[in-house]
Amino acid sequence: MLETLTVQDAVELAVVERSGFVESRHAGAAVVLSPEGEVVARHGNIDALILPRSSLKPLQAIACITAGAPLEGEQLALSTASHVGTDRHAEVVREVLTQGGLTEDDLGCPESWPSDTSTRDELVREHGVPTRIRMNCSGKHAAMLRACVATGWPTDGYLDPAHPLQVHIREVVERLTGERVAHTSVDGCGAPVHAITLTGLARAIHRIGSASERSPFALHRVAGSLVRAVKESPWTIEGPGRPDTLAIEKLGVFAKGGAEGIMVMVAPNGTTVALKMLDGSARASTLVAATLLVRAGALQEADVAALAEALPLAVLGGGKDVGAIRLGSGI
Repeated sequence: MLETLTVQDAVELAVVERSGFVESRHAGAAVVLSPEGEVVARHGNIDALILPRSSLKPLQAIACITAGAPLEGEQLALSTASHVGTDRHAEVVREVLTQGGLTEDDLGCPESWPSDTSTRDELVREHGVPTRIRMNCSGKHAAMLRACVATGWPTDGYLDPAHPLQVHIREVVERLTGERVAHTSVDGCGAPVHAITLTGLARAIHRIGSASERSPFALHRVAGSLVRAVKESPWTIEGPGRPDTLAIEKLGVFAKGGAEGIMVMVAPNGTTVALKMLDGSARASTLVAATLLVRAGALQEADVAALAEALPLAVLGGGKDVGAIRLGSGI
């Protein structure tokens, strides 16, 4: 059976300190690529296989657009998002569906409550119920459906790995990563998710994050448009006050977290980080990724310090700060 990096492959990326006592450690692996795409720093086994989870969404979104999904602006940004299900998020996803002659019933993702607390509370007060459109991956699924409509592929069964859309997505993943997919699993939203190396993921995200909309290659033009759409509307990618949105707003990076402790981040100059927390926790991944970009000379330390102040890194005791999540000895 294939598997991700082992404990022996990992290094300490972050620790949790409570009242002067290191209570927990987050081990994992991280790779940094230069603006030219060369490996300039490695921490742990960067050639280990990973499931990118939602950090694969930029690749899936690009595949949907190259397959014909006519998305721009906020709709394009939502296609790569792991959104928190606010009314604004749901409205844009609904527009994507409606403009393609589709409805929420066509979505193949599971029903879900919004993860945004205030939105969920309001829905509960109104006696609402979980819906597919509030699921954090609904933008990706809507883009997949629009690609099917545009190309004439059936919308039924669009999540089957053998469906023409998923075959196209896999081909785009292999093209951008420069490696063969090692294994295909089912993501939490029901879509296929492909096992690639951490370095392969970094390579793909670097190509996306540094792509030009004026490129002679359609794939790169689409990638450039996607990154611009996300940076112009950071609220789409996750939600107000959430780590990915904060990183984009405060640092000007392209950032996309994924479940089980995956994070990718591209600085404005193209320097790229991809990391995997071995225990699956994401609570330190934004801080670690941004710090690695600082050490590579791609971001300013003061800017990352300001971002850290806005992230939920405090450790509480009796309602007061008694510690913090901080960087580990492995970076």
